[in-house]
Amino acid sequence: MIQFDGVNKVYDDGHQVLKNLNLEIKQGEITVLIGPSGCGKTTTMKLINRLISPSSGHILVDGQDISTVDPVALRRKIGYVIQNIGLFPHMNIARNVGVVPRMLKWDKARIASKVNELLSMVGLDPRIFGNRYPSELSGGQQQRIGVIRALAADPSIILMDEPFSALDPISREQLQDELIRLQHELKKTIVFVTHDMDEAIKLADTIVLMNDGEIVQAGPPERILRHPANDFVKSFIGQKRMQLEHPLRGSLPVASDVMVESPAVASPTRGLAEAVKMMEKRRVDSLLIVDKGNRLVGSVSIYQVLDHYTDESKTVADVMKPIEHAVKTNTPLSVALQLMSAHQLPNVPVIRDDNEFVGLITRGSVVSHLAEVYSEESGETANVG
Repeated sequence: MIQFDGVNKVYDDGHQVLKNLNLEIKQGEITVLIGPSGCGKTTTMKLINRLISPSSGHILVDGQDISTVDPVALRRKIGYVIQNIGLFPHMNIARNVGVVPRMLKWDKARIASKVNELLSMVGLDPRIFGNRYPSELSGGQQQRIGVIRALAADPSIILMDEPFSALDPISREQLQDELIRLQHELKKTIVFVTHDMDEAIKLADTIVLMNDGEIVQAGPPERILRHPANDFVKSFIGQKRMQLEHPLRGSLPVASDVMVESPAVASPTRGLAEAVKMMEKRRVDSLLIVDKGNRLVGSVSIYQVLDHYTDESKTVADVMKPIEHAVKTNTPLSVALQLMSAHQLPNVPVIRDDNEFVGLITRGSVVSHLAEVYSEESGETANVG
């Protein structure tokens, strides 16, 4: 746990950046610091690894005042990822990732093993990428290296200062998904600075919204969206994010509002050739499998079918996989979206209490629903007066 106790920061010119900051950052969670430029969010983060020092007050990590700890030793135990990455251009990727372990005097075999493990963890084959240099990688690949370099010495705390803001939207979303996946696996204490509210909502366990050196509101994204503390929070969140009320029914959209009602399905007794034909006709790469009672029993992808295609005796029941994640018809849309994001799902089935399959939430169906809602709202606004 990281604790700020009455922390102030005043620069030599008299400008006070932080004002009596009191904050607890929970262990094993992603805490996102967000706010307008100059609000103090980056200053707050840099205090944690003593890149700067407070003018007054105390910062504790696991109960120890960090002012009593050697700053170099402290920084070697805290991972740090920045927007501009800071990879060493003259070092290959393997040596870049192993920088801090070498400083900590790890033996070569241990360093090599850790580097290979981390590269594999983010989908970069160490046999291919280990000997490449930063200039040979894309921006997204370089940023992945920046993230795993911060993980190399297995720190309990990782600081991330707008690490994805320079990337294109697709690479940025991929890196956000990668961070969520890694966090589910590693459970680090991550302090993440961003100016993007969408990014904060997607990543955070706790959002800390700052303004003018003070904390305006802190809490889970859902609470801040539903219960903004004041007009500043409302304006920073943005009106559309706050319009959680369904304009037609006066309630939060639920799974049944957003689902596709006739997705591609097949019975367990279908042969593999039939399954391929059905996918071709529906222009999809997978089928949901339902029994005679329309109960959801599994799913099958084109890859699973083709792996066994030469065996004419097999049916989709023989090659399908069980459904690990599904939602009920009355599940709030926000919960369904969190499930899809956390498990990187392209879609999620919708079922009734008896496991009867009724529809499928896809990214496309969510976009279509939101477009319809906002179109209706715009129409109502245009007709006023």
